[in-house]
Parts: sequence; C-alpha cells; structure tokens
Amino acid sequence: MSKSKLPPLPSDADLRRLIHFSAGDGRIWLAGQRMVLVHTAALGALRKELMQGVGAEQSRRLFTRAGFAAGERDAALARQIRPNAALYDMFVVGPQLHMLEGAVQVTPVEFDADPATGHFRGEFQWVHSWEAESHKRDFGVQGYPVCWMLIGYASGYTSAFMGRPILFKEVACVGRGDACCHIVGKPREEWDDAEELASYFEPGSMLRTMQDLQTQVESLRLEIAADDQRTELIGRSEAFRAAYALLQTGARTSVAVLLTGETGVGKERFARALHALSPRADKPFVAVNCAAIPHELIESELFGAEKGAYTGAQAARAGRFERADGGTLFLDEIGELPLQAQAKLLRVLQEGELERLGGTQSRKVDVRLVAATNRDLEAAVRDGRFRADLYYRIHVYPVHIPPLRDRPDDIEPLAQAMLERFAALHGKALPLLTDHAYAALRGHDWPGNVRELENLVERAVILARPGCAVDAADLFPGIGRPGGLPVDASGQLAPRPDSALDCRSLLHKLQGCGESLDDLEHGLLTAAVDMARGNLSAAARLLGISRAQLSYRLGRGQAGARSRADAGSQQP
Repeated sequence: MSKSKLPPLPSDADLRRLIHFSAGDGRIWLAGQRMVLVHTAALGALRKELMQGVGAEQSRRLFTRAGFAAGERDAALARQIRPNAALYDMFVVGPQLHMLEGAVQVTPVEFDADPATGHFRGEFQWVHSWEAESHKRDFGVQGYPVCWMLIGYASGYTSAFMGRPILFKEVACVGRGDACCHIVGKPREEWDDAEELASYFEPGSMLRTMQDLQTQVESLRLEIAADDQRTELIGRSEAFRAAYALLQTGARTSVAVLLTGETGVGKERFARALHALSPRADKPFVAVNCAAIPHELIESELFGAEKGAYTGAQAARAGRFERADGGTLFLDEIGELPLQAQAKLLRVLQEGELERLGGTQSRKVDVRLVAATNRDLEAAVRDGRFRADLYYRIHVYPVHIPPLRDRPDDIEPLAQAMLERFAALHGKALPLLTDHAYAALRGHDWPGNVRELENLVERAVILARPGCAVDAADLFPGIGRPGGLPVDASGQLAPRPDSALDCRSLLHKLQGCGESLDDLEHGLLTAAVDMARGNLSAAARLLGISRAQLSYRLGRGQAGARSRADAGSQQP
C-alpha cells in the first residue's frame, strides 16, 4: 500500500480484551505474556546510569536488543489475534500494542509488504516517544536519534512477522531537535549502512539466526555430537548443584556410584556425565536396563556366553562387562536383578574377573560400575529381595538426584534447552514460550520428572504453529492457567467477571440448601481433589492453599462426617 492508500487503523478492542489486571496475585497479563507497569522516570534513571557508566554506544546496544526481544514476542500474537484479517490489519497489531503499552503514538505513513517474496517497505511517524522525551530531558538535544528501544521493537516485530531480517532506522527524532520522530524499515540488504545498524543487535543471534539455515545444521550436529556434549547436564537450583558437586568429586576416582531418585529424573544422563568427567572418558560407556531384560537372559547379557551354553547360542558372545572393559558400565534399575545374577555380579565387582555362561575360563575386566535405582534398596535387603553384601558394595558413594518438583529453578533452563534440541531435530522453527506457559511449567507437580518435561516440550514443538508462541493451554490441554486464571477454547486468557463474588447471595443459598458450612467446605475440597485426579498438590493450588492445609482440612472433614453419622445412629 502506498502512502495515499493506507486505511485507518482497525479497532484495538480485540487487543484491549487481552489485557488482564490480576490484582489478587499482583500480575498483569497481555494474552500469554506477563507485563509490568513501570514509571518512565525509572527507565529514564536506568538509561542515565548506563549512559554515564558504559557510554552511549553500549547503552544503545542494550536498549535496542531489549526492544527487539519485546517486538519478537508481540509478533507471535499478530497472526493469532487476527488470523483471517488482511495483511495490513494483521501487521498493525504491533503498532497498536506499542500504543496500548504506552510507548509511543504511531501513525502509519507507508506500508508495502509481500510475505511470499519477503518484500517490505514501511514508514511510520511517532509522537510522544517516551525515550525521546526522557533522553532530551536528561541530556538535552543530541546530534543522533535516541529512540533505541522503540526502534529495536519495530525491527524485532517486523523481522519476526516477515520471517526475515527487517531493520528500521530513525530518520527524524525529537531527541535531536526534529518536530517528530519518523522511522523507515526495509530488508537488511537494502540498507547501505546495514552492518552498522545490525551491530546494535550484537552480541546475540537475533538477526543472525534468521539469516542462517540453522535448523538443518543443528539436526546434523546433534547426530555427530560427542557424548559429553549430548549429555551435558543443565540446572541452576541448589539441589541440582549439590548433586552435581558430588558427581564431579566422585568422577575423578574409580569408586562405584549408586544414583538414586524417582523415575525420569535423568539418572542415565548423570551417569553419562560422570563418565565424561572421569579419566575413563575415552573408553566405552555401556548402559544396561536391568528391568528390560528377561531374567533368564540377564546373566548372558551381563557376563557373556560361550557357544552352546543354551539353546540358540550358536557362537561365543561377549557380555556387557567385557564390552565396557576399561570404561564404565551403567546398570539402571539394579534392584530388578534376580538374586542369582546378584551373586555373580558381586563376584565380578570383588575379584575383577568373570566367567561367561557355559564357560570355565576366567577373564579379567576393568570396569567402573555406576548403578541406579528408584527403589528403596534398604527395604529390599530387609525383605530378602536384594543381597546385603551387594548393597554395601555398590552403596559406597551414593548420589541422590532430587525430583524436578523440588528444583523448580531448573525447569526454565531445561525447557529452553529442550526447545532448541527438538526444534532442530524435527526441522521446526524455534518456538517461544509465553510467561503463562513458564508459570504453568513451574506450577506442575512433574510426577514423571525430567522425562515428562521432555515429552511435553517435544509435543509442543511438533504442534507449534508458525509464528505463534506456545501457551499454557498448548502444553497442558484441558487445564486452566496458573493462579486460577481461566483459559477459553482458543487458549487465550478468558476475561474474569467484573463483579466480585456475591457473598450475600452465597449465604442465602447456604441457608436454603440444608447443609452446614463444614459439609460445604468438605464438598469443595473433595471436588478439587476429583478435578485434580487425586493429585493433592494440584488440588491445593486450585484452592489457593498449601498441600498441608488441604490434607488437614480433608482429615478434619472426614472426622466430622463420622462423628455426625455416629450421632445420627444414636438418635431414637
């Protein structure tokens, strides 16, 4: 569209409905993104400190990159909010959001775009730029444009919307004495000073990723990556760091290590990391899932078999111990080993030699054992299901891996790493997670731990729509948003009724139903548990109380119901 043919901006009513002030939990939401209201004076003070501390160039770079990231986020909403609108009406979601967010008044001057060919030419006029006003107030009129965060936003939004690097340049700015701010945007290669403009987005790969065909390259890299790269552990919580510190210390020795923890916490990844950190890193790492091998075959799998040792043994075969010679053998679910195999395993660990099934010759092996279990081996010893001497042999250096619910600080970096890995693996564009999605991830109980998170993220990557962020409802279909915020059928935040809960009306209903307050409370608690499918932690979150409070109130309600029933039975 040329300058003379631009229609008026469409109504922003659809955008206003996405803004939700959740005063009860102190959060503001714009669709799936958490927002904050910040005084421009505070941003101006930050800008002033940066200017005085690191200079104009670095300050410009930081603000431009921050604006670019914000623009990328808002671009994910455009096609989602107005999927059937004309291209122009869809694109101006960004300028309209910019105005709703209080950044600047935007007037489109020229818009000419073709997503199929990548052609783009846009001009916009800005009035009331917070950056220009703030910068001019603190530093006076400058000899250069100063709307750095706003120009970063325009570039980030348009680059994400068009799927290619689009750079905007401020050709007039109030901060340098012009009557208004005026910006022009076009593809990077069409700017004569493209390198200079792009330099303000570095360091980082915001523009570079759009230029390079990283998807196929990443897929290939994952296939040929070294084991120590593919098994790199990710975490920043105190619980994770404590476990990893133990792992690092034990890795330098040859001590047998027992990894304990719930199913799915990543015991094999820890074992591979232990091997990669050890002096045996250049030797084999062999993993065996003891629960996946039939009991009658476990001995031949571990210790090997000679020809004719059993029906079907047509040739001599080395076992896992021999294959791991010089390196590390990882026995997952060691508690599932039958007692006979446990006895032979103990001998190998004590003597450093084995005999193949059906053989008579002893073979020396040098193997570092790492075992893992999600069972209570001490209880298994007491019950006679696990040999005490083997337990003490493998329990020399235990490392407990805490469940994911006990280390919520690890969820976001794990999810981000998984997003990158699965996007590359499946040849998909790297999707963004909304703030609601991250909040939902942090609020989940993770009964399946890291493996559950991995499966959930992979599914989200596969189902992610191009240009759309992944929201909480995409990760957890059928559930509401965290903090009791409802989700509508499209996955957007449903508007909360304007009126608060009518307590007088509720009291009238209570008087007429014939139930006591205790009965109603118990019914409410039970309904929450049913909705959470028996998960008490999830039910407690639905009710806005702690798990301990829920357990106490449930117990009190059951006791009260029994006492009322007993009293009723004693009535004549």
